Amino acid sequence: MSLTKQKKQEILKDLETNLKKAKIVIFVNFHGLNVVNSNKLRKLLREIGVRYLVVKKTLAKKALEMIGLKGEMPNLEGELALAFSEQDPIISAKTLEKFAKENKTIKLIGGVWDNKYINSETVLTLANIPSREILLGKLVYIINSPIQGLVGVLNGITKNLVSVLNQIHERKI
Repeated sequence: MSLTKQKKQEILKDLETNLKKAKIVIFVNFHGLNVVNSNKLRKLLREIGVRYLVVKKTLAKKALEMIGLKGEMPNLEGELALAFSEQDPIISAKTLEKFAKENKTIKLIGGVWDNKYINSETVLTLANIPSREILLGKLVYIINSPIQGLVGVLNGITKNLVSVLNQIHERKI
């Protein structure tokens, strides 16, 4: 079904607006994804505040060219959908990557992050970053580690001093 020129212009304007507002856009090749799994994916993404749009590749390429991104555009193969996230870029990448593992029919083929094109490996790297809470826990551990070491050394010195003083006291008795 072909779109009218006016409808294409509306879609193009909508895409451009979403691309400018989004912190991350992930390109998804959903070829072979059935309706049930497609609805499941849309629901998952909606719950985390990610907008998921199926678009024609020509319109997507035009919109991407209009906003002038750095780098090389990934090869947009297969049927294309764009996942726009205006919030946390990592959680959207994690959700899509987890869904892609469960459903081998979809592939993450790249995206846009920080006004640059990213490839699928970068999307997977983002998806494998630990959660904020885990990273904060590691940071606290790293900050606390030298202090714990110092306390252990100082505690060892006092134990040794007490031990030496105790041995001297036993020899005198």
